[in-house]
Amino acid sequence: KGIATAEDAKLAVEHGVDVVWVSNHGGRQLDHGLGTLDMMAEITEVVGDKADIVVDGGVLRGSDVLKALALGAKAVGIGKLQGWGLAADGADGVVRVLEILAEEMRVAMGLMGITSVGQLNESSICPAEAPTPSHEMSAWVNIPGNRLL
Repeated sequence: KGIATAEDAKLAVEHGVDVVWVSNHGGRQLDHGLGTLDMMAEITEVVGDKADIVVDGGVLRGSDVLKALALGAKAVGIGKLQGWGLAADGADGVVRVLEILAEEMRVAMGLMGITSVGQLNESSICPAEAPTPSHEMSAWVNIPGNRLL
């Protein structure tokens, strides 16, 4: 589903696409797969200004939207959240999900000292290490050095 490597993004642009859609279900479908935000720097580098980038997968908070935009996405798709909103309260639930995302974005931007998503760029974010290491048996383990168990 979607572009998941810089090589594929380069091929897509070479074949004249207007939009590169970066997607892989948030990196959850294969053990230890990269999430879409983890792939964005390489993809943005090869796409440049030749096409717009849309990203989805793993977006659960307004801060995730801001991260994607800072890494070069022009738009961010959500799936799970709108499904949850729809299940909880129909169309009103979807509207509420979007309101919550917008509020989370507003708060995060305030904490960053910015007033517009146009002020975001790659220097707005940085990688963060988990405060405690994952256990090897965890479903969300990050195994260093691509070591297999």
